[in-house]
Amino acid sequence: MTSIAPPRMPEPEPVPHGAAPPTSAPVLRMRGVTRVHGGGATQVVALRGLDLVVYPGELVAVMGPSGSGKSTLLTLAGGLDTATSGDVFVDGTALGRLSAKALAALRRRSLGYVFQDLNLVPALTAAENVALPRELDGMATRKAHKEAVAALAEVGVAELADRFPDQMSGGQQQRVAIARALVGPRRLVLADEPTGALDSATSGEVMRVLRARCDAGAAGLLVTHEARHAGWADRVVFLRDGIAVDSTGEPSTPESLFDGTSTRPHGSRSSDGPPFDPGRTDPGRTDPGRTNGDSGDSAGAPGGAER
Repeated sequence: MTSIAPPRMPEPEPVPHGAAPPTSAPVLRMRGVTRVHGGGATQVVALRGLDLVVYPGELVAVMGPSGSGKSTLLTLAGGLDTATSGDVFVDGTALGRLSAKALAALRRRSLGYVFQDLNLVPALTAAENVALPRELDGMATRKAHKEAVAALAEVGVAELADRFPDQMSGGQQQRVAIARALVGPRRLVLADEPTGALDSATSGEVMRVLRARCDAGAAGLLVTHEARHAGWADRVVFLRDGIAVDSTGEPSTPESLFDGTSTRPHGSRSSDGPPFDPGRTDPGRTDPGRTNGDSGDSAGAPGGAER
């Protein structure tokens, strides 16, 4: 009697370095993403074959020297720029295959973006700025305004609802911009130095809000130069010379992460504690905002990038 071999199952797709084993579909997946600006002698390679996944409930920090590609990574993840090669997926949708209209709709509904230069509309009040993406998506003005006020309250500036941007301090404008990124059911929050104009106490409050939003199920991608802010993240991606250095697990020095000598194992996560505290002995999670800014470095990064 002839035996029939069972059908061969397809090989599972490998998880990029530094990513947690998937328990659900990723919100963001960047696969082999390269971004090249210009050509010839003036050509600049911003990202080189970047592979990155961010899952629901996960906050990933991106660090690296100026010009390393951090902001380019965010603009590609947010559909504000187009990759030269490779694919960017948000909730399984390939951004490069969407029409301009469909891409704009996806950004309004699923993406929250905190820009480094804020981009508040000067002629609109704080509440109107925050409500704008919801109204553009067809929501009634009254309901959008209610959501906007709730988002402003979430970042501690509900009293600014009726003020215009030129009537606010830089820190207040920053919080309004963060509220705009968080309003509504955002699946992916992208933040480019969201605490840049804030003092240390307010920065901690903002990071707490971003962390809470991720704990509630959103995915977050945070660009920061501050190790104490990256301490709120589950993983850290270090960008250097077109490469994303993946190194997680045991604490190490920033120098070892950037010169490639770190020996930490790939793929580990430290979601039960802030990664940036080499002197810390308590394995339980503490508030990274209360560490007096004394932080070491951790990591966890998927493959390849630069700017």
